[in-house]
Amino acid sequence: MKVLKFAATLGVSLVLIACFGFSKKIDKQQESKLLLQNKNTKVAYFASGCFWCVEAVFESVSGVEEAVSGYAGGHTLNPTYNSIGTGKTGHAETVAVYYNPNKVSFKTLVKVFFGSHDPTTVNGQHPDYGTQYRSIAFYSNEAEKKIIETMISKLNKEVYNGNIVTEVTKHTKFYKAEEYHQDFERRNPNQGYVKAVSIPRLNRFKAKFPELLKH
Repeated sequence: MKVLKFAATLGVSLVLIACFGFSKKIDKQQESKLLLQNKNTKVAYFASGCFWCVEAVFESVSGVEEAVSGYAGGHTLNPTYNSIGTGKTGHAETVAVYYNPNKVSFKTLVKVFFGSHDPTTVNGQHPDYGTQYRSIAFYSNEAEKKIIETMISKLNKEVYNGNIVTEVTKHTKFYKAEEYHQDFERRNPNQGYVKAVSIPRLNRFKAKFPELLKH
């Protein structure tokens, strides 16, 4: 079975991508390695459209050690890129953000999350639509939940007129996506979707928050 991602933007017809393979819950050895990079390393989880775009945005932020593309928020075991494309798994394309809280706070990551996508779009971020592309801010404890909800309240009053549709969801399981999705934007800068959608999204974020970027 093929799951095709396609889009047309700026008058350009983008290529179709057929994706195959299996995913797994993030490998414990890999997770341990990432966490050991700094004894204070923590993990945050966000979904806001195509994970190629989201991963690239968070990896540009100072204090972020690694961002891993995967799936979360659903009800089925061992989701794959193929299966979530059906819209029946409940999962969304999600990024696990490994960060050093001594260099960047969870609150700042939430700021990055809301500042790098449109949280008022139901089930999608242009040009990708479907439940797998919905906006979700995951929390691991009540303190993180409060930070997210406070940010939503503030943005609803000051920017979005009460129209934010982002889900605030307790994190349970994260499944790492197939290897070819990891660092996709960095490894495929000339791919059609990356050139027309991912890189412009990253550049908009960089222009908006230059003070948050790695140097």
